[in-house]
Amino acid sequence: MGTNLVAIKAFDDRAVRESIAVVRRVNVADLTRPTPCSAWDLGELLAHMTAQHRGFAAAARGDGGDPTHWKAEAPGPEAAGKYLAAAEGALAAFAEVGTEEQEFALPEFGPGAVFPAIRAIGFHFLDYVVHAWDVARTLDLPIAFDPGILDAALPIALAVPDGAFRTQPGAAFAPSLPEPADADALTRILMHLGRPLS
Repeated sequence: MGTNLVAIKAFDDRAVRESIAVVRRVNVADLTRPTPCSAWDLGELLAHMTAQHRGFAAAARGDGGDPTHWKAEAPGPEAAGKYLAAAEGALAAFAEVGTEEQEFALPEFGPGAVFPAIRAIGFHFLDYVVHAWDVARTLDLPIAFDPGILDAALPIALAVPDGAFRTQPGAAFAPSLPEPADADALTRILMHLGRPLS
């Protein structure tokens, strides 16, 4: 990914904190709004994001192979508050990761899937650039990432394979979309990961 563990943890922290800032704007009435993730309304998206934080935090502690950590709860009126707590928990867990090669079990990639910390935290970082944008878009709010965050996230995004498997139920991303010729880094990330801008 062209960076080291300290840098990727710092980028991840900044992306997650952008998501925290926008989730703090969520009201209970917003939870039924449709999102750029077509299968989920905002409450369901927040439940997914919360479960991902909990799963990655467990992986950082050496317990990511337990699928119960990755199970999303049914969304309710406290969805935003649960998200905020889980986000802080993931950041605290990542702060304790000391080596690039520490193993993270990530069962969502398949049975027995294990990745070194630098790659696993990179996956998490990309997710929260995209999910922060998802929530902001859902709420019709602007979001402006530091260019350094986007420059770090872009090669991770472009490394995500495209193909027919992205049309399968439960796929992490929709098929990629054509990029405008003058696309900036955020647009390139979103287009490659199948997020429509309109």
